[in-house]
Amino acid sequence: MRNTSRAALLLAGVSFALCALADEGMWTYDNFPTAKMRAKYGWAPDAAWLKHARLASIRLAQGCSASLVSPDGLVMTNHHCARGCLSGLEDAKHDYIAKGFYAATAAEEKRCPALEANQLVDITDVTAQVEAATAGKSERAFHEAERAAKAKIESACGTTADVRCQVVTLYQGGVYDLYKYRRYQDIRVVFAPEESIAFFGGDPDNFTFPRYDLDTAFVRIYDHDKPLHTDSYLKFATRGVKAGDIAFTSGNPGATERADTVAQLQYQRDVTQPFILNLYSELRGVLNEFATKGPEEARTSNTLRFSIENSLKLYKGRQSALVLGSLMADKARAEGDFRKRVAADPKLAAADGGAWAAVAAAVAHAQDIFVRSVLLERFPSRFSPLLGHALALNRYAAEVGKPDGQRLEEYSDANFPALKQEIESPAPIHAKLEKTVLAWWLTKLREDLGTSDADVRKLMGNGSPEDIAAALVGGTKLADPKLRTRLLTGGAKAIDAYHDPLMDFARALDPLARAVRTDYEDNVKAAITKNAGLIAKARFALEGRSAYPDATFTLRLSYGAVAGYQENGHSVAPVTNFAGAYAHATGHDPFKLPQSWLLAEKAVNAEANLDFASTTDIIGGNSGSPVIGRDGQAIGLIFDGNIQSLGGDFGYDGSVNRAVAVDVTGILEALKNIYHANRLAKELAP
Repeated sequence: MRNTSRAALLLAGVSFALCALADEGMWTYDNFPTAKMRAKYGWAPDAAWLKHARLASIRLAQGCSASLVSPDGLVMTNHHCARGCLSGLEDAKHDYIAKGFYAATAAEEKRCPALEANQLVDITDVTAQVEAATAGKSERAFHEAERAAKAKIESACGTTADVRCQVVTLYQGGVYDLYKYRRYQDIRVVFAPEESIAFFGGDPDNFTFPRYDLDTAFVRIYDHDKPLHTDSYLKFATRGVKAGDIAFTSGNPGATERADTVAQLQYQRDVTQPFILNLYSELRGVLNEFATKGPEEARTSNTLRFSIENSLKLYKGRQSALVLGSLMADKARAEGDFRKRVAADPKLAAADGGAWAAVAAAVAHAQDIFVRSVLLERFPSRFSPLLGHALALNRYAAEVGKPDGQRLEEYSDANFPALKQEIESPAPIHAKLEKTVLAWWLTKLREDLGTSDADVRKLMGNGSPEDIAAALVGGTKLADPKLRTRLLTGGAKAIDAYHDPLMDFARALDPLARAVRTDYEDNVKAAITKNAGLIAKARFALEGRSAYPDATFTLRLSYGAVAGYQENGHSVAPVTNFAGAYAHATGHDPFKLPQSWLLAEKAVNAEANLDFASTTDIIGGNSGSPVIGRDGQAIGLIFDGNIQSLGGDFGYDGSVNRAVAVDVTGILEALKNIYHANRLAKELAP
């Protein structure tokens, strides 16, 4: 994103129509709109094509997408999706994020400290089972019954450690599907370029097009200590894309709110997003100041700073979409029209007429507890790995003895293996950074909840944020992954017997965080799920299942074409090349090409495609998704969207929303002629 005002001006001119426009839609694989696509493009994929694309698509449990691209388990994703792996492997002598990584031999492939890959192998409709368990129940009882039913279904499905099962709530509770995954936890990094080319253009070019980035990384799935052998992979295309080419994006969009009620959108606009924008802005300032203290401080805070800055841009785009343009007016008009249709049907009105009011009441309660929820429950594990480990261990001790359906969601049999991998991760923990972040969090806790707040008093007493943070970090040994593994192996008895300042602080924090989490789940989440499900059923009754569900970080397929667009009165071409990258470079950050590119300038085919834009409908979580051509080959790698797409959480405008990808022929060009990564290039060569 160039700047907020530019994004605001662009979004102000965008009209978010609420009907299915152009190539809109993040479709589930079992409900792909074949007829709709064929009507527009004269062709649509058959069942065999869809199965192949589904099995070649990978979900990275840490929030990204990926794809299998060789018969030997090679996986393609983004550099920014591999940052956690790279930062977990590096030290003061090896800065893999800044300088890149390449395993010239199989023996040099390094295992990522905490990375899980999921391959979707089956989808089963379990709506009837969940609805039978929740029928006639109030919000709190509904939530408890729903959670127990989901856990029972998941446990019956996930009978081995290499299987992960997830009951997915679709259409705001109108449909429940069981997604069965093959789980892989031995993931090893193979290649990543330098950060300066993976994020070439930095903040000025972020969420824009044209782009000139090689936001690419390759990892490999190992199965029983050997590279995974698979027939389900995407071959690389032999030619670069051109305008008009059919393009599919197969990935895991994180979350959209396109079916939310107006009350929910107003809550986002007026409460959650302004608070998060302020919180993240302050944290960015703290991290930027920390980075100025020395090269090691800059290196150790780099990944967290990158995450915060990227999140800030996303939230700014979301907020602009809600504040400017016609989105809210369009949503209000569509909701009013739909409610009139429901009211006109006596049967629907009797069953669903109060649903909107119930959602609004739940949203009002969410507003009352939002700040406390963010600061006590969401923040510690999100930004402090050390405190996150302490909380996770303590919660494991409390949850492991409960029936599966009564545990916190992340401790269920289906989900805990991913959390266990994080707890045991050997990724380094940086004490100075931990002290800085924890001290800032405690300051915000005291500032936003108040010095007289009972929770603040219990956690902080009369101590200062700096002194408390120093005591917590300096007094614990939980930075040692071997200790965490021993405690986890020892179970509740061993965890309960272990004491240090951090663990005891986590024990004091846990009941406070649990209280606000339980309040949210019982009185907000359950009410919204139940009543949004009623709204969804009314929509099914009137319109059928012709629409796609909101994104849920589960596998979706969107379709479109390689296409440019109009911006500020001029045409934006859909494809960039290597010549453009060299011309775009200034020699200064963030437009400074790495030395490897400068040395190889004469060897590179300047006209080879580098990046391209398409009309495929994407959102956060699609990072790392393959772009697949009509013939089932990989043609690109999603890494971004343009500024206009930042309102994509709430709507889609096919005239200007664009997904941005690296062309796979550009990836091969760089591997061969810039990085001389011959082993990898040979494996990928068509």
